[in-house]
Amino acid sequence: MSIDAVTKEASEWVFRKYPDLTKPGGPCDSQIKIEKCYRDLSHYLRLINYCLVVGSTAPLDDWGITGQREVYRALNLPTAPYVSALQYTRNRACSPRDMSPQALAEFWVYLDYLIDSFS
Repeated sequence: MSIDAVTKEASEWVFRKYPDLTKPGGPCDSQIKIEKCYRDLSHYLRLINYCLVVGSTAPLDDWGITGQREVYRALNLPTAPYVSALQYTRNRACSPRDMSPQALAEFWVYLDYLIDSFS
């Protein structure tokens, strides 16, 4: 499964779980805002792949986690949907294709690390 497919599946699940996100006045009340949510989730999943390559959380720390709370707070974006999408990805064992069992286990470690950063 590609990162784009994982992103799409997790995002669609979140929009079903949180229908208020896409209602008028919600944080994803336009196609542009929905696409930004897809972009953010895809970005996080790509950063996890970079973590697998370098063997550390540095990509997540440097390009994903630093400042995320402040940005989401300033833009009045709820973090619960992101956490739910990431948990869904983990629980469904969704991961980018061509991963060995060891890489998938490491993927989950970085995914949990990212989920914890939203708390």
